[in-house]
Amino acid sequence: MEIKVKINGEEKIWNINPYDILLDVLRREGYKGVKEGCRRGECGACAVLINGIPVNSCLVFAAEVDGKEITTIEGIGTPDKPHILQKSFIEAGAVQCGFCTPGMIISAKALLDKNPQPTEEEIREAIDGNYCRCTGYVKIIEAIKLAAQRMKKASKEK
Repeated sequence: MEIKVKINGEEKIWNINPYDILLDVLRREGYKGVKEGCRRGECGACAVLINGIPVNSCLVFAAEVDGKEITTIEGIGTPDKPHILQKSFIEAGAVQCGFCTPGMIISAKALLDKNPQPTEEEIREAIDGNYCRCTGYVKIIEAIKLAAQRMKKASKEK
């Protein structure tokens, strides 16, 4: 079957099988920043935004995203022009092995798009579905707070 999606701002047509999982299709289509972790929706490594909402792509049939907008980590920033969140993660030391980082940034972006000045409790709640074995979450929370401050400052400068 054929589906149309807008992924990272680009219109795409994908040929899929009705039983294909979105995670598998994304990786097959070259979006390697979407990581395969648990395949049960528990770790958040495969998180993407679907119409602005963070979703574990391992729990979604690809057919369900027909006509929808998907954002992967590749659509957040680039190596040449990283997003404020990506810079903040690096500067705060919130990246260790890096496996959970794309999902964490996706969840953080969804939070900051909805709530530009979240409390620490709101940050913890937003990343609750993202599992990290390395950092202990302290640096991740600090990175999201830093990004929120910087995004606020950048919006005032416009």
